[in-house]
Amino acid sequence: MALSTAASGVPAGSSLLSAQVQAFLSAERAVDDLRRYFGVGLPPGDVAFTGSRFEHLAGGGDLPSVADRITAEDLLAVQTLSVTIPAPVALDILEGPLGTRLSGLLRAIPGDLDMVDAGVQVLDGGSPADQAWHLLTEQPDVGWVIAGKILARKRPRLIPVYDRVVRCALGRPPSFWAALRTALREDNGCLHRQLLALRQASHLPESVSALRVCDVAVWMGHRALQHTCR
Repeated sequence: MALSTAASGVPAGSSLLSAQVQAFLSAERAVDDLRRYFGVGLPPGDVAFTGSRFEHLAGGGDLPSVADRITAEDLLAVQTLSVTIPAPVALDILEGPLGTRLSGLLRAIPGDLDMVDAGVQVLDGGSPADQAWHLLTEQPDVGWVIAGKILARKRPRLIPVYDRVVRCALGRPPSFWAALRTALREDNGCLHRQLLALRQASHLPESVSALRVCDVAVWMGHRALQHTCR
């Protein structure tokens, strides 16, 4: 996707990722896509996407009572995003040493911080978030998509959902977390504010994070183009 900053409405000097995201957020379909995905104002007989339950199932994965441990509800919520967590890995998370190790790392990852406000050290290589991601991807049949979705469920304001459709739409920067954080912080947080404005325009609850608004707007918009993403 080749976009000029002028065409996208993104100020000169902003990153390519900012321009790419901005193109999806500015599309005429963006509000309708978000409302359709989350089931806001749907006609009788229509249903929301199952992923609309990702952040809301059982009250959310970042509730204080469960924020530092991965629960069965978290694993079910992740599966609403069309992935399957292998049963041995799920059991190890719920009852074994893998869950204990992940809980230790989660305790070191801020639970009340938006990505736009995060210091570099919160998400960079070697951080607890990075360690948790690598620990998950080391498990049999758990790749980068599932690992990211598990962590996004636990820290929805800080860690984005990033799957093959979003990657197809936005590309493959060396670190998607770092690239998105930079994009959100550019121009005094312009992109972050636009995501919040789009959430409000779509009548979504505040429990839907700015990162999730970004994910769904890009995912729905790119999916409508009927690309074959790998």
